[in-house]
Amino acid sequence: MSKQMTPRQRMLVAYRGELTDAIPVAPEFWYYVPARLLGMSMVEFELEVPHWQALQHTFKHYGCEGWGIVGPANDVRAGQERLCLTRLDERRFEAVRSFRIGSAEIQSRSIMDVHEPSWLIEHYVKDWDTDWPVYEHLAMPPLESLDWGPAQAALDRVGEDYLLEVFVGFPFIDFIGNQRKGGLEQVLVDLTERETEMLDLLDRYCDYLSRKTALAFEKTTAVSVFVASSWSSLSLLSPRLWRRWERPVLQAVVDAAHRKGGLAHHHFHGRCMAVLPDLAGLGLDCICPFERPPGGDVSDVRAVRRILNERVAFNGNVHTVETLLRGTPADVAREVAEIVEAFRGSRRLIVGTGDQVAGDTPDKNIHTMIEVARHLSQT
Repeated sequence: MSKQMTPRQRMLVAYRGELTDAIPVAPEFWYYVPARLLGMSMVEFELEVPHWQALQHTFKHYGCEGWGIVGPANDVRAGQERLCLTRLDERRFEAVRSFRIGSAEIQSRSIMDVHEPSWLIEHYVKDWDTDWPVYEHLAMPPLESLDWGPAQAALDRVGEDYLLEVFVGFPFIDFIGNQRKGGLEQVLVDLTERETEMLDLLDRYCDYLSRKTALAFEKTTAVSVFVASSWSSLSLLSPRLWRRWERPVLQAVVDAAHRKGGLAHHHFHGRCMAVLPDLAGLGLDCICPFERPPGGDVSDVRAVRRILNERVAFNGNVHTVETLLRGTPADVAREVAEIVEAFRGSRRLIVGTGDQVAGDTPDKNIHTMIEVARHLSQT
């Protein structure tokens, strides 16, 4: 090719199945590595640095491709959610958030640690009947209250450095469970005991994300939207539950994105093989991260390619623990070569990681992952 592509362009041509000048390499640098490179504690990182900016610094540092997310500002959250931070000891803080609508108030608490990303210890939704109606104002604010200016400013700043996507939401079980006391177990009870109510909420949520996705392309210059996941995994859900509660959300986002001429990317952690034909049939443009055992069930990359059948870009599969963290450069090179060989001749390959890269991963292994994929692009 006569002109070298930018990192963003390489990612996009893989999403679209077009010809590239090099295989894109997109390690999932999320919290640990960016915080280390910036020399910040995790508390500082979460409170002080825009995530998209930290990723930009990290991808440029390693000279690779990548993806990240940004969302619109939520004016409802900004106006009515309050944060109180209290130091517990030299290492930890307690963050108390409260949200009020009229006379009704809900509260959540999390622990912030200088070494680890924060985690919840008290959820907003404790009693469904009293707390969910309040929380829904926070989780699904009126679309006209969203401010797309900050997202566009981030897209402008990132430019061609990596593929910055607009985050539009989660699958349904994650959406109702993220702030539900009792976690996944309680959510499964809710789905059973409140089935009619949950089906109605699912319909409203699909419609909401469809309209939000359309706005992402109308209000910004983004070319791709992103749907995350935490519990939406066959490591936790049965294929039947996934198909009933999660697939409709993904289909709504994909259809809305494609109507606007945009792309859709889904992050599906854990075991995936039993519903991979479903995922490939949704029309998604990229799926990641195709985790190897024991976290996932992708042990045969060639089988994944056969199922995807060039319909969607494959992103991931380098083991972040056994290979990148604990392995040698030779182990990394061997695993990257295995992935590239399985996708020989494909235009829909992104060499990525099966989860986020650990903070103490040897730099030599990260560089090897990138360099080997670059070398194999030319062979």
